[in-house]
Amino acid sequence: MHKLNGPMAVPKPMVSSQVIANYELLSALTGQMREAAVRGEWDHLVSIELQRGELVAAMKPVDAEAKLDEATRQRKNQLINKILADDAEIRNLTQAWMGQLQLSMQSNRQEQRLQNAYGV
Repeated sequence: MHKLNGPMAVPKPMVSSQVIANYELLSALTGQMREAAVRGEWDHLVSIELQRGELVAAMKPVDAEAKLDEATRQRKNQLINKILADDAEIRNLTQAWMGQLQLSMQSNRQEQRLQNAYGV
C-alpha cells in the first residue's frame, strides 16, 4: 500500500518517478539546446529554451513536495550535474557567438562612418 503524500494524495513512488522523469526531460531539452548552440542554430536554441522554462515552472511544485530515497536522489544529482555541464557549454558557445556578433557590428559601424565621411 502506498503512503499518501500531501493534499493531492499522490503516492510517494509516483512523485519520485515524476521528479526523475521531469529531470530526464529537462536534461534532454538542455542537451538539445547544447546541440543547437554547437550548430549555431540560435533561433532553435531559443525555442527549446522557452520549452525548458515552461517545464521548470511545472517541475517546481512536484520537486518541492518530493521525498526521495537515496537512489532516486543520486539519479537526480547525476541529471542535475549533466544539465549544469550542458548549460556551461551553451554559455561558452553563446558568449563566443556574442563576441563575434559584437565584432561584426563594430565593423559595420566603422564601414557606415567611412561611407558617411567620404560619401562612398
